[in-house]
Amino acid sequence: MNILGFQSSGDQTSVSIMNGEEINSFNYSHDRKKRPNWNMFLENVGIQSQKQLQDIDLFAFADCQGSYTATRTIASYLKGMAIGFGKPLIAIEDNNEFTIDSSDVVKLAKDKFLKANSNIEQFHPNLANPSYSLDTKYKKIND
Repeated sequence: MNILGFQSSGDQTSVSIMNGEEINSFNYSHDRKKRPNWNMFLENVGIQSQKQLQDIDLFAFADCQGSYTATRTIASYLKGMAIGFGKPLIAIEDNNEFTIDSSDVVKLAKDKFLKANSNIEQFHPNLANPSYSLDTKYKKIND
């Protein structure tokens, strides 16, 4: 099984690809408001072409509470690829209790997928949405 996973906390982003049991990862530190080039991440884990992306069986991302904007950006990017290639997408909950990186994301995604008996309909890309569990304490209009 080939799995591509991303994780970002806002000022660092990591990507991992799992081919069978082998995992190749790349981590990059950057300014919080500067989004890295996605192709640079893919190239650093050995994906050089669209053909290689078509060989991905499962896409995954960490639903990180550390940076909601970074998580939404990654989710949107991977949703486009998953829908375009007709592949499942899994959001892995990251509640910041312990640090996870993209290598953890691909391992957890594989476990979650296999526990669901590889039911791709359960992981349709439209169902993989980032969540924001923190109470923002915004004042509602007209309250």
